[in-house]
Amino acid sequence: MKQLSIFLQNESGTLTSVLDILADAGIQLYAVSIADTSDYGICRLICDKPDEALAILRNAGHAVSQSDVRAIIIGDTPGAAAETIRIFAKEHLSLAYLYTFLYENKPVLVFRTDDKEKASDIILRHGLKSL
Repeated sequence: MKQLSIFLQNESGTLTSVLDILADAGIQLYAVSIADTSDYGICRLICDKPDEALAILRNAGHAVSQSDVRAIIIGDTPGAAAETIRIFAKEHLSLAYLYTFLYENKPVLVFRTDDKEKASDIILRHGLKSL
């Protein structure tokens, strides 16, 4: 799955500007996560047309990058996220970050790792369902 990371100044209205650009282009957002420092924020998002969104945001002057992330459908029960993350921990897979969202009423755990091949192997061996 492709994720966009947009670097935003910590100023009122910058996030709204990005979201308006995407809305005007008819791009559907599925997940949005924001991490911030004192000077800037990183808005990570998953949408229906990541390549188009990347081009539109770059043309609008935003600093944006695209990266591959994994999205795993997890159970809709307390502890399901912990169980899934425990699988990766036992396999010594480092996660750079993660967040969750609902897709078609199913919880989805999104994460990035530097070892994509190992992540794919773990997902396959443990019968985890990728989105």
